[in-house]
Amino acid sequence: MSPPGSLAERAPSSLWPVAKRLLTITFFGLVAWLLFHQARAIEWDEVWATVLALPNGVLALGALLALASYTLYSTFDLFGRHLTGHPLGAGRVMLVTFISYAFNLNLGALVGGFAFRYRLYARLGLDNAVITRVLTMSMLTNWLGYIVLAGTVFLLRPLALPPDWKLGSEGLQMLGGVLLAVAAAYLLACAVSTRRSWTVRGHEIALPSWRIAGLQLVMSCANWLLIASIVYVLLQQRIDYPAVLSVLLVAAVAGVITHVPAGIGVLEAVFVALLSHQMPKGELLGALLAYRAVYYLGPLIVATVTFLFVEARAKALRKSA
Repeated sequence: MSPPGSLAERAPSSLWPVAKRLLTITFFGLVAWLLFHQARAIEWDEVWATVLALPNGVLALGALLALASYTLYSTFDLFGRHLTGHPLGAGRVMLVTFISYAFNLNLGALVGGFAFRYRLYARLGLDNAVITRVLTMSMLTNWLGYIVLAGTVFLLRPLALPPDWKLGSEGLQMLGGVLLAVAAAYLLACAVSTRRSWTVRGHEIALPSWRIAGLQLVMSCANWLLIASIVYVLLQQRIDYPAVLSVLLVAAVAGVITHVPAGIGVLEAVFVALLSHQMPKGELLGALLAYRAVYYLGPLIVATVTFLFVEARAKALRKSA
């Protein structure tokens, strides 16, 4: 028998980070190859012409849907407020969530999802333990809807993936089944588990009631559907909505795995790889550039101005205290 702390006992835990890193590098390499392969065949003049030719009504509807999505997402931190019972008002919570989400989309989770939330909530008087629980609930809400939608779409309407991806329709259906099983396990735990909280690395993770979990699911699914609707509208409905939703869900997880801020290039590579047979690449990329302007850059400008105002106000209050 190997002594405690021996190499045999440490091997599984030491191999996992290496395997995870290799998988990430492999996936990132695949996306980089897609970017290089697709960029060579793109007529960029056609891309800009497509952007400039988008009707004002289409852009306005896309912006309206983006506003609806941001408003809905801004309520996700209210689940953490309900769970922790912290005293901040709903308006302040939604403002913090909006700023964090805009920076999260454009600069990555560490900057937006984490750093901005901790800074803004700390200024409003919340301690790190409460902020962590709020953040955990918000992230869980967002990805719960993703898991259910992706699982349903992949299981019932799998995409025709390129041969180079080494994952056919059957593999995608299996993934869909696994995702739905994970979501069902969470909802079941919220409904019947007698243990309602766990401590992981010093942080408490608590299960909400089944009613709250159901509301999380509905709101998150609605938000992902809204995001897909923005792309669908900017594509001027030339591609079926279920196909747009499916590709968006694949692109979303690809962006998370590759850790590319704003998923720059990743989103475009996935859409071009999976939908260029239905629409010219230049027109497809033009619509995606418009989507970035409407859903990423526009809200980022508003969030930046709002954040600077909040910081200036906080500084003035400290000086007057």
